[in-house]
Amino acid sequence: GQMGCKEEAEPFAQLVCARGGQVLSIDLPGHGERRGRREELTPWAAVPDIQAALDFAQARWKTVSLRATSIGAYFARLSFPAPARALLVSPVLEMEDLIFSMMRRAGVTQEQLQKQGEITTSFGQTLSWKYLCWVREHPVFGWNCPTCILCGSADQMISHQTVEAYARRHSARLTVLEGGEHWFHTPEQLAALHKWEETEL
Repeated sequence: GQMGCKEEAEPFAQLVCARGGQVLSIDLPGHGERRGRREELTPWAAVPDIQAALDFAQARWKTVSLRATSIGAYFARLSFPAPARALLVSPVLEMEDLIFSMMRRAGVTQEQLQKQGEITTSFGQTLSWKYLCWVREHPVFGWNCPTCILCGSADQMISHQTVEAYARRHSARLTVLEGGEHWFHTPEQLAALHKWEETEL
């Protein structure tokens, strides 16, 4: 996810490897060891990287499953038709809806964004007309695979209605952590995340 790094996959890898699997984790553009390279976290930059990682994995293993967080889930759904299974944490499922939500929060109209191109918000996100147009022109793959979703009841970024609708539509198992935020980072939230991963594996 945004601001994450590949090393954050280590606790998950310990669970998976103990059961005979393997884990491949990558840094998204501008993240982890890729910081300071003037890379932008955009779908057009991230998707080729994820596709390359997928090609690497598919050449070596019979099945490939996915564990993704936040915007990483969105990028993954742009990158390949479907994993064998998917474990998604605080997933961005409807990027256009999320952009419109941020625009409303910032008091920005489509006309303003189109005219200015980019607008930096008071909450640290940059709204981009190019990004919005790209999202509209590149729909995600429709996955039909076993999917488990974990999200927090206090997530301010992801719409609960969107997650619940997606879970119903795709028969995904949805777990909501009471008091959990978009970013699982407190000891209690991380413990709940670890327990969820153990259960869903």
